Amino acid sequence: MSFDFDEIIDRRNSDSAKWKYYAADILPAWVADMDFRSPPALSRALHARIDHEVFGYAFPGPEVTDSIVTWAQRKYGWTIIADDIVLLPGLVSGLNLVTRAFGHPGDSTITLTPIYGPMMSASSDQGMQSIQAPLTAVRSGSTVRFEIDFDAFERAITARTTLFMMCQPHNPAGREFTREELARLGAICQKRNVLICSDEIHGDLMLDGRAHTVFASLSPELADRTITLMAPSKTFNVPGLGCSIAIVQNAQLRQRLKNSMSGIIPHVNLLGLVAAQAAFTQCDDWLAGLQAYLTANRDVLVKFVAEHMPGVATTVPEATYLAFLDFRTVELARDPYAFFMDKAKVALSSGLGFGKDGAGFARLNFGCPRSRMLEVLERLAAALPA
Repeated sequence: MSFDFDEIIDRRNSDSAKWKYYAADILPAWVADMDFRSPPALSRALHARIDHEVFGYAFPGPEVTDSIVTWAQRKYGWTIIADDIVLLPGLVSGLNLVTRAFGHPGDSTITLTPIYGPMMSASSDQGMQSIQAPLTAVRSGSTVRFEIDFDAFERAITARTTLFMMCQPHNPAGREFTREELARLGAICQKRNVLICSDEIHGDLMLDGRAHTVFASLSPELADRTITLMAPSKTFNVPGLGCSIAIVQNAQLRQRLKNSMSGIIPHVNLLGLVAAQAAFTQCDDWLAGLQAYLTANRDVLVKFVAEHMPGVATTVPEATYLAFLDFRTVELARDPYAFFMDKAKVALSSGLGFGKDGAGFARLNFGCPRSRMLEVLERLAAALPA
């Protein structure tokens, strides 16, 4: 079956946060929200549930948890059981829940920066310090790749560091870290008695036919100290339906997480449950088409930057639909986000939103029809100083 990812969909009158946050003359390429229709099979499942016309409180049946267990096995080769699963109304809720459950005021978390902002703010929300261990940006011509400085990572850990807040694949670097890289990080965490919270929400948005490696799947020892967060929201473009997943194989850690939820974290809404089950059981062909389209978009973007944006470099994402553009050698006189908002009428995500190590960068969402992505790129290129 073929899917039309080139279709232009008017989202300005759809309550879209992405399209309504800025003025009508601004072209949005910021928040991680794709401009594609969700899978037809998922929409059909939602229509069928709506036709029931009763929308009471909902608890997930075994069909939902079984679909997650099966997905983990066939997509990642990761064996989990239904009891390992804790459903959440959102991944950011999950990040804050983890810091609430496993940290105390005065403790610290550690992250590899630049990184998704809520990985850092979840710590400060609980009175914890966020330690930022910088990734190394290795630039080669018009591309840039982020590498882990393992010695700097270990040196940054203190006696009060209780959690490693990890992105795998990494947002915004676009890296799918190798098994060897993950194992080395895991060994440091085991040695220093640090728990791991691994945000793997982009784990199904693999490019070039790559396979995703789940951090917790590397060894029983790592599984025993890892809280894995996932969701169908980014992959299947249903972030507004609010269904996320925590997978915690250590029963004691799982119970602490549940205790911290009590009376605070609401249940997942019933349409989110329907969407999740449909996504994990009926949408493989759509996902394969999406991955191919995003890979092609990525390749067009990398080529465009090399040919039309002198002085600029871009990541070459191995996963996600997010490119991180390096403007540090271009004389913009201000943060790239502010510069291009003014000069190009394009809304990017400021690199500073990903920590101090994002200074001089901006994130661009290429999860959109290619013609729209090219319009974004052409506006950026035209605005660059001569």
